[in-house]
Amino acid sequence: MNRIGKLYFRYGTMGSAKTALLLNTAYYCEERGMHYKCLKPVIDTRDCTNVIKSRIGIERECDWIYHDTDLYNYSRELFEKTGKMVDWFLIDEAQFLTAEQVDQLSRVVDDFGCNVICYGLRTDFQSRLFEGSRRLFEIADTIDEVKSTCTCGHKTIVNARIDANGDFVNEGAQVEIGGDERYIAVCRKCWRNKRIEQSYRDILPFIYPG
Repeated sequence: MNRIGKLYFRYGTMGSAKTALLLNTAYYCEERGMHYKCLKPVIDTRDCTNVIKSRIGIERECDWIYHDTDLYNYSRELFEKTGKMVDWFLIDEAQFLTAEQVDQLSRVVDDFGCNVICYGLRTDFQSRLFEGSRRLFEIADTIDEVKSTCTCGHKTIVNARIDANGDFVNEGAQVEIGGDERYIAVCRKCWRNKRIEQSYRDILPFIYPG
């Protein structure tokens, strides 16, 4: 094929309007008659239906990506079914992709000339890279950060998991789906200071009993 595509990774913390950017790109493609497809890992079940939904209320239908979905075969079968190759694949919550699926997307770009834009988080609540994000950092053609600001004014970096009292949670499974009631995006300094504050608070009763 003569088409030349690129694999993009656009990452940011929760609440940085990544999904809104995806939906805006979908609108752009639609307005210009480009063939596009929206996709999202099925692990994100907050909406219970196959839609990509932004915090500002706009949404679009999407296809689910299951843990065993072969995205290369999916793309090829889509072409065989419709008779035309997708110009743009727009993928939300890309951190939940497997490394193998990211590799499959790179082959979609290289073999079919499609453009693939993956939107997602960089790290989890413990500031550790997700599998899909790590692989995208390794092989994406273009990497862009979608920036947002902490309440202190610094750039957000950490997707802190919180409990019902608003305290940061330091242990648990890497994946736990939730929104504003479960996560807050903060800068590294605020994340560190809050954890230190909680540690002191937890040990004070043992230092000064009664």
